[in-house]
Amino acid sequence: MRGEVLHYDEAQGFGFITGADGNRYTFAREELRRDTVIANGAVVEFLPASGQARDVFSIRAQPASPATAAPAASAAPPKAAAASAAPQHFGRLAEDGAVRDSGLPGYFWRGVTRNYINFAERARRKEFWGYCLFWTVSFILVGIAGALADQAVGNFDAGNWPIVMIGVWGLFWLATFLPWVGLVVRRLHDIGLTGWLLIPYFAITFMFAPATLILALILGLIPTQAHENQWGPVPRGGGA
Repeated sequence: MRGEVLHYDEAQGFGFITGADGNRYTFAREELRRDTVIANGAVVEFLPASGQARDVFSIRAQPASPATAAPAASAAPPKAAAASAAPQHFGRLAEDGAVRDSGLPGYFWRGVTRNYINFAERARRKEFWGYCLFWTVSFILVGIAGALADQAVGNFDAGNWPIVMIGVWGLFWLATFLPWVGLVVRRLHDIGLTGWLLIPYFAITFMFAPATLILALILGLIPTQAHENQWGPVPRGGGA
């Protein structure tokens, strides 16, 4: 989306943009493309997301001082100019790229860290399945660790309940409950549905446990809406 910089504080690394849709968006220094010069009144392009501007870059060159304009113009060869025009990111955008490159484990890690209580954006199918897969793997590993602890203290030999295994499973489930809620809400947003459908989703799975797998398959197989909707732009990486 195109917009105009209302105010940018270089010292604080924070500013405001008025978008072409008439809404105001905030942005931080980390959202600027590398080498982008931002000044008040500059015309920029950006990706809107929940009241924030991301991937901000200027579409009009800022006026250079007379002493440096001529040497800079003569010294920059065409290949170098083309290379500098290539989109490069740092800060939060670089983090997003690292998550994509790390594959499915990266989606699970982001789900339990950065997106721990994120109920506002969108989650594509790959993020959904990546989280489901590595949540299951982690759940099994936590259970194995608990069983080994029970074995060490003699719970199995005495015929007692595997208290440690049950306890760590319960703690793991509680610790990952909010990320699960956020993931389902963002997946619903991604297919154009309201996150309030989470209520009947959990009600059905609570009353009929086998429905959990069926609903997860349905939710994970519906394609991403291939356009921006009211919950934000298409997730990075496309419709997968």
